[in-house]
Amino acid sequence: MTWLSILLIGTGLADLVRATGSRRGRMAAHAVAPAAVAVTAALSGVYAWPDVLALGLALLGCAAWIELSTRTQADGRHALRALAALALTATGLVAFSGGASTPGGPLGRWLAWADLPGTETPQPARVLLILALVLFNVASANVIVRLVLLAIGALRPDQVAAPPVPQPADRLKGGRLLGPMERLVILGLGLAGEVGAASLVIAAKGLLRFPEIQASGRNSGGSDPTRAPGLGIDDVTEYFLVGSFVSWITALASLALAR
Repeated sequence: MTWLSILLIGTGLADLVRATGSRRGRMAAHAVAPAAVAVTAALSGVYAWPDVLALGLALLGCAAWIELSTRTQADGRHALRALAALALTATGLVAFSGGASTPGGPLGRWLAWADLPGTETPQPARVLLILALVLFNVASANVIVRLVLLAIGALRPDQVAAPPVPQPADRLKGGRLLGPMERLVILGLGLAGEVGAASLVIAAKGLLRFPEIQASGRNSGGSDPTRAPGLGIDDVTEYFLVGSFVSWITALASLALAR
């Protein structure tokens, strides 16, 4: 998992940088990913020739992910291409992960020296994995959720750039902030062994969103200018359910990798 961890650190930081949505942020993301991968690999002592080759090839997949997902979020088309680029890159790294060097280097020496909480000194490989999953769940998972919504039509592809009519996201505010917080809480509680408490977070979200979903059914159409014509409870419910399940699956998959 060492190669995958290092790549996800670079991908997560790149997605954080381009979250601004500006063209400059997009170009910066293409620079941040390889820089973060190189620095992380150097600090963890993962720089043998198989590591360099694998991470170099993986960065091509990362660049494809950044470019394709950025275009899809701009025009709403070809969402599956971006998802496939990320999935194939991650699968390839896991498939050949036996050739990765054991993490150590300056990171390992610092962990052995630092008096971190816990009864045992954390292993560099685990530190890299946890850091990678946290960064990935903050920004990259948001992109995945949006791409899936575009792929199934819960977000309307022809209205992404300048939506002429309301989108379901207009009804459910704060999703881009609540999603990362929710995933990090699930991941943190799961790592602490409180899986039951993590399930309460999932249940609480449904209860808190229910009034907004219900209101979308009452406020669709009509002469009231504050209402959303053409946007009914079915649209908002589909958006909420699909987006939530993709977000939860991402968090649970991260927890499975971390454990």
